[in-house]
Amino acid sequence: MVSVSSSLLYCLSLLSLFPIISSSITIPLQHPQTNQIPFQDQYQKLNHLVTTSLARARHLKHPQTTPATTTTTTAPLFSHSYGGYSVSLSFGTPPQTLSFIMDTGSDIVWFPCTSHYLCKHCSVSSSSSPSSRIQPFIPKESSSSKLLGCKNPKCSWIHRSNINCDQDCSIKSCLNQTCPPYLIFYGSGTTGGVALSETLHLHSLSKPNFLVGCSVISSHQPAGIAGFGRGLSSLPSQLGLGKFSYCLLSHRFDDDTKKSSSLVLDIEQLDSDKKTNALVYTPFVKNPIVDNKSSFSVYYYLGLRRITVGGHHVKVPYKYLSPGEDGNGGVIIDSGTTFTFMAREAFEPLSDEFVRQIKDYRRVKEIEDVIGLRPCFNVSDAKTVSFPELRLYFKGGADVALPVENYFAFVGGEVACLTVVADGVAGPERVGGPGMILGNFQMQNFYVEYDLRNERLGFKQEKCN
Repeated sequence: MVSVSSSLLYCLSLLSLFPIISSSITIPLQHPQTNQIPFQDQYQKLNHLVTTSLARARHLKHPQTTPATTTTTTAPLFSHSYGGYSVSLSFGTPPQTLSFIMDTGSDIVWFPCTSHYLCKHCSVSSSSSPSSRIQPFIPKESSSSKLLGCKNPKCSWIHRSNINCDQDCSIKSCLNQTCPPYLIFYGSGTTGGVALSETLHLHSLSKPNFLVGCSVISSHQPAGIAGFGRGLSSLPSQLGLGKFSYCLLSHRFDDDTKKSSSLVLDIEQLDSDKKTNALVYTPFVKNPIVDNKSSFSVYYYLGLRRITVGGHHVKVPYKYLSPGEDGNGGVIIDSGTTFTFMAREAFEPLSDEFVRQIKDYRRVKEIEDVIGLRPCFNVSDAKTVSFPELRLYFKGGADVALPVENYFAFVGGEVACLTVVADGVAGPERVGGPGMILGNFQMQNFYVEYDLRNERLGFKQEKCN
């Protein structure tokens, strides 16, 4: 995921830009205002989300790696028409507030950085009009910004490997061996820059010496990313969170909204196995340890026992539900994936069961070819739409029946499509890695709690406001 072989020109060009020197926090989760798109273009929008969900799944399955005191805070969480959720965080002295995509499938926190930030193939860029321009972090305006040293242990966090300072940081101009530049790969693009030690501000809480990436160039990454995964560099790890939780607003693929829900960060240090009222819990499954697949250690694996459609058991091969020693198989939950991904051998029996049970609506394969989702049904003549219940059963006795709008997308009142994607159905098949990735579309209007202290995931259906 991170490369130490990326150009040291990043480091050389950035040196002149830096000066040499128990409660709850709730943060809003949210998305930018855009114009509504015509109904016909909603097919293209869904097709784009299928493509990005598959790209994300392929990255999570085969991450690119190269050598190289009770305190709670709450923040707004915003939903975006492109299928993600964002949160605002403040860094620096004085604080600079920026928007970040909340991502439980990665562990590095980075922001667009310096007035020279360049974003290629982005919907907005640093060269856009002032109203739509990406807002970067400006290190020169922060008295707490410091380039991370090569021998600082946190340097290996962002590179996921030990750094040979004499070999990798040999250019004297690079400020007495600073941490080498990084290059991070995501399913939808890349970002590169240098590591900073900065102060993170969350309401009344300040966290100095926080490791954050200062990215000077990105591709397809119009905003920074806040990694909430299991790695040492993630936001939960660096803050020492006991747990964090969120409630995801419903997706609106025609436009964005100013509405937000909440991301709650709990840094209570006291040991406690107390459960939150009304939540059902399932334990996290032990992550596989695989050479050259360090990203697998970042994911949140869940123990999914079985799936039913309309009360009928879907025969998903067990190898896709439980991770093997080679890292293949298993189920992870990922806020950065829109539509749930399933390996083809797992998806086919699920799709076939819906087709077998749904007799009241005509299947429209011509729409499936356009969108990339299947099966799709024509529901234009139905006064009320009824589909078989989709229920997931997890280890620990937790089970959840998803609302129909969480597994079918309704387009213009005419077509409804199952929002699960698979390799080999909407693109070439790639085996290996997680067998199922539970996406954020399926978690809409669910309160989800990551109880890190007790290694479990809790959830309940709830209207997110």
